[in-house]
Amino acid sequence: MMMNKNSKVLALKYRPQIFEDLIGQDVIVETISNSIKDNKVPNAYLFTGIRGVGKTTTARIVAKALNCKNGFENLCKENFCENCEAISNSSHIDIFEMDAASQSSVENTRELIEFSRYAPTSSKYKIFILDECHMLSKQAWASLLKTLEEPPEYLKFIFATTEIKKVPITIVSRCQRFDLPRIKSSELFNYIKKIKDKENGKISDEALKLIIKISEGSVRDALSLLDRALLSLEKNKELDLSAAQKIFGYFDKSQLIDLFNFILEGKENQAINIYRKIYDQGVDPKIFINDFLELIYYFNNINSLSLESTNFSLNDEEFLKIKEISNRVDSNVLILFWQFTIKTLDELDLVSNQNLSIEMFLRRLMYLISKNSNKDGIEEIEFSKPKVKNNVQSNLKIDSVDQIKNVSQEKEVKIENHLDVKVDKKRSIDSFSELLEICTQNKEVKLRYELEKNVNLVSFEKNRIEISFNDNLDKNFVKDLSLKLFEWTNERWIISFSKTKGEKSVKEQEQYKKIELIKKIKKSKIYELMIEKFPDVKLVDIISKKNEKD
Repeated sequence: MMMNKNSKVLALKYRPQIFEDLIGQDVIVETISNSIKDNKVPNAYLFTGIRGVGKTTTARIVAKALNCKNGFENLCKENFCENCEAISNSSHIDIFEMDAASQSSVENTRELIEFSRYAPTSSKYKIFILDECHMLSKQAWASLLKTLEEPPEYLKFIFATTEIKKVPITIVSRCQRFDLPRIKSSELFNYIKKIKDKENGKISDEALKLIIKISEGSVRDALSLLDRALLSLEKNKELDLSAAQKIFGYFDKSQLIDLFNFILEGKENQAINIYRKIYDQGVDPKIFINDFLELIYYFNNINSLSLESTNFSLNDEEFLKIKEISNRVDSNVLILFWQFTIKTLDELDLVSNQNLSIEMFLRRLMYLISKNSNKDGIEEIEFSKPKVKNNVQSNLKIDSVDQIKNVSQEKEVKIENHLDVKVDKKRSIDSFSELLEICTQNKEVKLRYELEKNVNLVSFEKNRIEISFNDNLDKNFVKDLSLKLFEWTNERWIISFSKTKGEKSVKEQEQYKKIELIKKIKKSKIYELMIEKFPDVKLVDIISKKNEKD
């Protein structure tokens, strides 16, 4: 008994049967069509791409195009010939289909080799279609290699895989490879909208756009979700965005945007209340975190995006709202948020109640944001809020746009109050060069090395040094320098890190001077005379003699 077509799921009911039915694969269709027209059919096709973009479907359509009784110029469109009908039903005697997920051994490929020995019975080509071919064993591939390289004229291979990297390179090199891209949002939207109309479904465009977002460019996923939405419909009632969000476990992005805005403004209660409403809607914490990451991306890149490039994740109002808020947020804040969010995603599985982790995550973000914003509306970041005692300068908190606060300084100041540091005399340090000289006098070799090699001076003021640094800077550098400065001057110093590059390091300056000096000497007459006498000579270094007078 044949199954009624109307009882099939949408992904099977509307499965493309001819090239014209395929969406989003125009370039591939044109290339394959031209090769068949010019009778330059390769030994093997290899289709790769994410799930649901039409790999196996395209394989069957190619098989029809090669074996249609009407010839390629008059391919069956509606009333299929005997061959095309049999291929559609996977029952053609000359088309051998195999699923490598369940048949991956050498024994299975022997069946294929046996199949390839005899000429086709009722068609032009014998065609072997191997789905999920990356799951075939190495031994199975090896047994196919010779047949694949030099098959009989009547034998063609069509491979399909979602994981091309797992297919041996020796196989890939013997195939004509086609990478099937994800289907564009606009094309997929128009496609499922037509199917929705054919099924007489009442679904709003916003709900369809949510389906497009969740499907991530997969036609099969989109049709499966549409099937689910149609089954959820009440009679004579349209499925709107709100209802679709409940069905698919997603929530209104405007809520997330409001929550994000409250975080930036430091309004803890309002932000937590919005999250709890989202959680009460049945949203999984991991979905929330992933949507939060997506929102951070939009905030950081909104000026270079269009509404369509957001994959219909945002509507017009949300797009404009993000654009307006993003103008008040510094990208450094967003990058910091991204790092914290990624870290939280890794931590979710460590606790039994993930909801609690999310609330603490939101509070941690707000803890990073100062409640006092500057005149440009850019929030300040502080990495901790320790209590300041003993008249320690409160200006250790530094605007994140200019520099990063070093917490260890404040802690060390407290430690110093308990140290009996004996200071023989107070001396003044008025420049960076004086600081280097004092390091030498006190035999602080390591400290001088860090100052010369890994530090770029931004500014040097009374009891305050502002620097930038490279990745090689010792983690205890600030602590060691602060203690030594206090020991040498009997005064507390502030060492702050800046995002400004600053001057070249001392070693870089010395290297630059040496390079310039070498260039100067190379232009001298002495050097020219030396080159004339010794053509192979090269000037690689200059060593100054300190005791020799200029």
